[in-house]
Amino acid sequence: MPRTICLMISIATAALLAGASPRPAGAQSGQVPQAWLFGAWTGGVFPPPSSFNVQECLAQPVVIFTRDVVMRAASMDVTYIQRVIETARGTGTGVDFHFAQAPASAPQGPFSLSAGGSSDAGFGCESPDELHVQRRTENEISFPHCKDFPYPLVRCSGR
Repeated sequence: MPRTICLMISIATAALLAGASPRPAGAQSGQVPQAWLFGAWTGGVFPPPSSFNVQECLAQPVVIFTRDVVMRAASMDVTYIQRVIETARGTGTGVDFHFAQAPASAPQGPFSLSAGGSSDAGFGCESPDELHVQRRTENEISFPHCKDFPYPLVRCSGR
């Protein structure tokens, strides 16, 4: 268990540092279209807090974006659901992600809530293998038409 927590803290810290100076998509030549999203985000499942510090935000980020993976918190699990990015396409107002197919997972125990499929691997959108991110401001995004994320998300900023 402590190893998992250390790993999650390391991932969150790396994601925060990667997102410490967000730039608009395509600001640097050769940069991936989701580069402005790199880092940890909170909210989405609940209204974003009106005031919080970096430590509070990083204690339990809801979504973490990296170059190759998008991670989301799972309500009934201590680990993040990780989705490998197959493609990311800038839309001018955000980014559309298409993920590699989620592997079917077996239930973890006799009382597991998972039915063994990958239904919880998505974001509650039309397809579990797609995510549309809409940029609202520099530090606020939303996942339109995703029932698991009815509220906007805000960046856990190091500033």
